Amino acid sequence: MKRLFLILLSLGLVMAFSASVFAADVKFSGSFYAAGMYLDNTSLMGNGLDKPSTAFYYQRMRIQAEFIATPALKLITRFDAMERIWGGPRVAGGIDPTSYETREENENIAFDYAYIWYASKIGLWQVGILSDNVWGTTFGNNDEPEGQIHWTLVKMPFIVGAKVVKLTDLSASTTTPAPYGAQADVDADKYLAYGTYNFKANKVAGQVGLLGYYVRNAALRAFPAAPNGQYKQDVYGLIPYAKAKIGPVAIEAEAQYQWGKARDWEDGIAIDDVKISSWYAYVDALADFGMFYVGLTGAFVSGDDTADDKAKGTLDAGRDWNPLLILFNYDRTYWGGGLAGWNNTDANNAMTNALFGMVRAGVRPVKDLDIMMAVAYAEADKKYNRFGGTALGAATLNDEYGWEVDVTATYKITNNLSYMLGVGYLFTGDYYEGSAAGQDTQDNFIVLNKLTLTF
Repeated sequence: MKRLFLILLSLGLVMAFSASVFAADVKFSGSFYAAGMYLDNTSLMGNGLDKPSTAFYYQRMRIQAEFIATPALKLITRFDAMERIWGGPRVAGGIDPTSYETREENENIAFDYAYIWYASKIGLWQVGILSDNVWGTTFGNNDEPEGQIHWTLVKMPFIVGAKVVKLTDLSASTTTPAPYGAQADVDADKYLAYGTYNFKANKVAGQVGLLGYYVRNAALRAFPAAPNGQYKQDVYGLIPYAKAKIGPVAIEAEAQYQWGKARDWEDGIAIDDVKISSWYAYVDALADFGMFYVGLTGAFVSGDDTADDKAKGTLDAGRDWNPLLILFNYDRTYWGGGLAGWNNTDANNAMTNALFGMVRAGVRPVKDLDIMMAVAYAEADKKYNRFGGTALGAATLNDEYGWEVDVTATYKITNNLSYMLGVGYLFTGDYYEGSAAGQDTQDNFIVLNKLTLTF
């Protein structure tokens, strides 16, 4: 009897100490993809300097877990795992701008999100490391996790919010010893506020929004700024956008203007500060008639030159906006590498310094099959990019990136499983010939297939 009493007492204590755990629900969601890529030419250079083709398989698993204490309070985490080329060598400490960890860590397992989500009476609070640089349309988005305090208030049809983001911290700590930690002000912070308005009138529904931000980057003081000394940055920006649905036509547009100082030289340096004056604009229209659809896209990202003391090429179209299979496709660049061309005239990450136009049309012959064809043309705004972007310091005699034709087919096997097959051909433009005459380029094509599971 005594043993039975001790057992019951032990079970009671276990239940008591576990009560808070049992009160929490856990919700999982995520995705997995496995893909294969064939790229005909790993460079765009001709003159006998063309690189060999490449073909490989790769994959990524992404899991998000929500630990729900109450309907108004939860802990949200997300990690990527097994993000690797099949049979490929490990990457030694490579930087991954889309992750809070290194590329090497993502090849095993790397947590990107860990934050508190709390719906209070005065608004929604998100505190921790979570998604940043996502706003409005997909154009211009560079989704990446950052440490932040984010507040949002929803009073439909209005939504307003503000947040403080810690981009870089080189304060003295165990991970930041001297000489960086010995300096008092070597941080980079971002402050932003935004608002959106949802509207519906007659047969028109949509949303408009405006975001303003300020980035103070003093972390550059911790590093020698060749060749002239140390400086900091003060960057301001405004990003308006609009979305509307008019019958079968969906229209969206976004613009950004960025100003401030790209290089604010420290006292005693007799050099003029470099001011920022950059902008982009984007518009997309898609008419969907059920079995058939057609769309038009136009985009512009200002480029830089050496005509004045202003940096005009500090913006890009975002890593999340991948309009084509070869040009301006960050996913292809991440796995297959850049297509440098001559004189490092690479424009294959996020689109910079460009005027872009695309027409696309698709057909759904059966419910689960979507076949689309896209034709696009792009040329450079400027022939020289002095600051930032993927064409850092690249000079060229010409401005044509080229024409690209893509055909993709996506089949929905089940509600959660889809398969995509795509073929793209790039008629390489003379921009990639660089700054010297006689440097020929070659066309390129890609074959991509991808199996994606979401849950």
